[in-house]
Amino acid sequence: MRLFDQGRGLKAAVAALCLSAFGAGAGATELVYVPVNPSFGGNPNNGIVLLNAANAINKHKDPAALAPGGAGQKTALQSFNETLERAILGQLASAAAQKLGGGVTGGLAPGVVETGNFIIKITDLGGGTLLVTTTDKSTGAVTSFEVSQ
Repeated sequence: MRLFDQGRGLKAAVAALCLSAFGAGAGATELVYVPVNPSFGGNPNNGIVLLNAANAINKHKDPAALAPGGAGQKTALQSFNETLERAILGQLASAAAQKLGGGVTGGLAPGVVETGNFIIKITDLGGGTLLVTTTDKSTGAVTSFEVSQ
């Protein structure tokens, strides 16, 4: 007994296979674009991964940041002077607030203050203006700024 008699059985088997494969409903949906970059609406958790990948392949270096004393690097004197300036401006703001409130003023007095690494000289220029000069003892570098009281 032949299973496929004269090719009719083979045709029937192919037809049955086609009907079973294509007869089931095809579950297709429309394509939806989802951005990866969080700057364009993507998942914020992708940000650090993308930044690290970009930094890994970036071969360009800022020449100013590489040079000693460049834009990205500050000397100890510059850092100290900026910190001192912020502290003095904070003290002046507090003194101004106390003065406006009728309290005791906390102004700066002219004179010289020496620390382990720096000499800070406060000079009265008149008209309520003070000159703060900071000298680095180890290098002799000098920076200064003016403050109005």
